[in-house]
Amino acid sequence: MSHQLLGVVSGLVFGAVTVGLMTRMAFPDKKAALSAAFVERFAIGVVIGCVQLSWPGWLIGLLFGLLLSIPSAIITKAFAPILIMGSVGGLVIGGIIHGWA
Repeated sequence: MSHQLLGVVSGLVFGAVTVGLMTRMAFPDKKAALSAAFVERFAIGVVIGCVQLSWPGWLIGLLFGLLLSIPSAIITKAFAPILIMGSVGGLVIGGIIHGWA
């Protein structure tokens, strides 16, 4: 499977897991919040799958997971859950796609 396709699949899974974890939470506009969370997490998978750096895969994932999660964390002021989830998800996706070494 190509890195790009693996990134798309990983992004879909990561987005679904995130939305699943958020369904019990209350939001003023729940549909918008869940949609935005899904798209952000999907984008993390796609970007990690498309990027080609000579760095270790886990570092690529950690960097892009954190970087793409920062705007939502700033807007919502929920820094810890958003940044931790983005970093851990990116770390795992980067390790799966690009390797752990």
